[in-house]
Amino acid sequence: MTYVSLVRPRWTDMDVYGHINHAKMVTLLEEARIPLLFEGAVEAGLEQLPKGIVVVRLEVAYKAPIVVSGQQLRVGIDLTELRAASFTLDYRVHSGPSADDPVAVTAETVLAPYDTAALRPRRLTPAESEFLKQGFADA
Repeated sequence: MTYVSLVRPRWTDMDVYGHINHAKMVTLLEEARIPLLFEGAVEAGLEQLPKGIVVVRLEVAYKAPIVVSGQQLRVGIDLTELRAASFTLDYRVHSGPSADDPVAVTAETVLAPYDTAALRPRRLTPAESEFLKQGFADA
């Protein structure tokens, strides 16, 4: 299933053309995944996951510009790959809050858990892997 998050672009997210600029779009993708990967993980009793997740790879493709209009954007997120030490999320950013609004941006991130004390990537625990599977299955 798809996890859905609504994010609201801010006036400062615009470039000189009135579109959301690339760096701000990446921030909006991050804001879309935070409720599940950070708040949801803490609620599930997983203390290590929200302490350290790093982006290993990011790919963003623009289908159409998104103009800041004060409305929320719908972001659908799917878990597409779960490995021992990383997981991949696919995003579809709609130009408005509805599933019927056109998809303006697609993206993919590969994320890895990170041990902030040892300063290195680490493997997902079985509980974290199960949380990720369940979090997207329950969406």
